[in-house]
Amino acid sequence: MARRYDPERRQRIIDAAIRVVGEKGIAGLSHRSVAAEADVPLGSTTYHFKTLDDLMVAALRQANEGFAKVVEAHGALRDPDIDLAGELAELLGEWLAGERTGVELEYELYLAALRRPALRPVAAEWCHELAEAVAERTDPVTARALVALMDGISLQVLLTDGVYDVAYTREMLARLIP
Repeated sequence: MARRYDPERRQRIIDAAIRVVGEKGIAGLSHRSVAAEADVPLGSTTYHFKTLDDLMVAALRQANEGFAKVVEAHGALRDPDIDLAGELAELLGEWLAGERTGVELEYELYLAALRRPALRPVAAEWCHELAEAVAERTDPVTARALVALMDGISLQVLLTDGVYDVAYTREMLARLIP
């Protein structure tokens, strides 16, 4: 039987991995569960991703794009006339107001780096890239602190099923900006 050309298969596998984590958590992620979700042979998942960590790295990299897309779409971080704390608070609120499952999934993959060292560089990329974007308006140390605060606020909202408070976030971020 001739091998079927399927240029989108790798992406379908990544998308399936994200859906599996969204439905079953990291514990439910396996080559077998992803192959079933993507409707591909098991060998396809191991061909494209030798290890489960390789698959998780690809899924985390794709999931990390969620907040980055929100930030990039605004472009306001580059405008020195816009209130940085207010803009960051609004951006974070927009992201958290999106599909909750997607936000939770990003954090689940992000926090999986605690136990899976292969994921740490990708998790660090997210923090570094966001801090670089914020540093265009402030210094690098303040930018890192702002990102850490936003990360903490996001986790609190997600873990407590709390309501995001844009005014509180703006005030806390403003306290860090010189």
